[in-house]
Amino acid sequence: MALIGTTIFSHILPVICGLFAFIFIISGSLENNKSKLGMGIALFVFACVFPYLILSVLV
Repeated sequence: MALIGTTIFSHILPVICGLFAFIFIISGSLENNKSKLGMGIALFVFACVFPYLILSVLV
């Protein structure tokens, strides 16, 4: 069961967060919307750091 949990937190959720981050970054830059752009950048950083935080607790 721990293998499934680590796979979800290390491979699936960061990719989904990264995809939404790129959508927000592109949308924010094309519409000149600073809030969407900032949310996209924050979500991308969260997607990069998220696996390290969760997996250090799980493993």
